[in-house]
Amino acid sequence: MGAKKWMRTPKGYVAIAMILYLIVASIGSLTWMGVKNSLISVGAAFLIDLVYCAIFKRKSSRDSTVITGFIISLILGFTTSWPVVAATAMIAILSKHLLVYKKKPIFNPAAFGLFFSIFIFHTGQSWWGAFGDLPVWTIIFILISGYLVTDRVNKYPQVLSYLGFTFVLLFFMGLLNIGDASDALRPPFINATLFFVFFMLTDPPTSPAKPRSQVIFGILAAVSGTIVYGIFGGLTYLYIGAFIGNLYSYFNKRLSSVKSAAKMQRVNSGHRVLGK
Repeated sequence: MGAKKWMRTPKGYVAIAMILYLIVASIGSLTWMGVKNSLISVGAAFLIDLVYCAIFKRKSSRDSTVITGFIISLILGFTTSWPVVAATAMIAILSKHLLVYKKKPIFNPAAFGLFFSIFIFHTGQSWWGAFGDLPVWTIIFILISGYLVTDRVNKYPQVLSYLGFTFVLLFFMGLLNIGDASDALRPPFINATLFFVFFMLTDPPTSPAKPRSQVIFGILAAVSGTIVYGIFGGLTYLYIGAFIGNLYSYFNKRLSSVKSAAKMQRVNSGHRVLGK
């Protein structure tokens, strides 16, 4: 695939957006430590992917590996030690290969690695690549690139249902003084939410394609995640919401496979009867 053609693919859009975010966030933060962590994260992701694919003779998806590495580095604090950055990226890639259904990951790899790094390494996740520490107007970069990615992967029902239910629930929780709901509607939380919904929740292998299923996915992720936020606070609610949505997509695919198999069996039985 040529470079121009690749740049027009969903993965190409995401990869370009991640690189631009890295540059803008690094300039705004007045440090290039994030660039170093990005190189470590992408390098570690490539290494574990290469080793796994070589041992088990699997085909490597280099584009998704690079994107996973970038996402991890943009969410982990740029002061995170390099061994932790590398280990988080490796956990993410291993989940992509080990937790699969029909050779597709069940959970978003970046979300999986980042979630478990909190408990294993006690990582501080600043989402600095979502411009939470920069002027509010920089959020326009997330909106523009997020719109382009959503359009390319055709995930409008999922994105809109997630954002709609999340914001409405947080609004009412704020009125009822439940948790710190009002904080979630302001930077840097809103930046993290937009980054998450545009670049992680829309991951094609771990989310449904049909509009109706996308709406259900978005609602499940939003409601479950928001409930977790109201009880515990923090930003882990984004990952938990994603996992609930991923599980819905997984079981939905399995159900569709069972129905397809049953239909095929009925057709074959009919053919045998007619053959007699």
